[in-house]
Amino acid sequence: MKLWVNGGLRDAETALVSVLDHGLTVGDGVFETVKAERGETFALTLHLERLARSARGLGLPEPDLDEVRRACAAVLAANPVELGRLRITYTGGLSPLGSERGDAGTSLVVAVGATTRRADTTAVITVPWTRNERGALTGLKTTSYAENVVALARAREQGATEALFANTVGQLCEGTGSNVFVVIDGTIHTPPVSSGCLAGITRALAVRWTGARETELPLDVLETADEIFLTSTLRDVQGVHRVDGRPLTAEPGPVTAKAMRIFDERAALDRDPRLG
Repeated sequence: MKLWVNGGLRDAETALVSVLDHGLTVGDGVFETVKAERGETFALTLHLERLARSARGLGLPEPDLDEVRRACAAVLAANPVELGRLRITYTGGLSPLGSERGDAGTSLVVAVGATTRRADTTAVITVPWTRNERGALTGLKTTSYAENVVALARAREQGATEALFANTVGQLCEGTGSNVFVVIDGTIHTPPVSSGCLAGITRALAVRWTGARETELPLDVLETADEIFLTSTLRDVQGVHRVDGRPLTAEPGPVTAKAMRIFDERAALDRDPRLG
């Protein structure tokens, strides 16, 4: 495997950043995961725009998006995969121990790993921890991910692939790495960004392409919704067949199935869609 590290491709054995990198010591970094199929990325422009927004939100210097594009192309050319998870990580770089940043410049790492297509449906759980819709990192895709690691481990223990959070006022928010949609009387709803959820790229495209409504929803809507589905970079649109102890249909429900079909068709027509 070859990775891009701070200006060029490196073999995995020599792809190094300092142990004092602020991304390692205090989680001071942002990242994006981009789907790549046979060397072609999907929605790269939207992901890079969010990378820049997240960096600004942390107060990091503006990333050189042209360099990030070159890095992505180089990594994909050097590591042919049928379906890949392309990971872009941008951090505060070499810094003193503690929260204060240094002045040595930022770090950029791009890597790709092979993955497989997700199942059409999955199981999810809810967890007792909350998202803080008023936090300093709300809406930013940062490397401070330990909260998600803990919640996802709980989901795995219960035979699920995702854990769903409420926010501090009991509204449905998001998953550890996905956005959540519910179907009520044939209409698709998803929590608004004001709930504290990440403004997911796949979420935004699904809202636009399916006509989903952004609606404040109580967490217990999961107990009564006709259908539930998730969206994320690698899930695209994925149905839910069980939430906690509540079974839903084994196959995607009719509204979910239509959303899956619409998303696949639109994504095939435009590999770099815009939202403007």
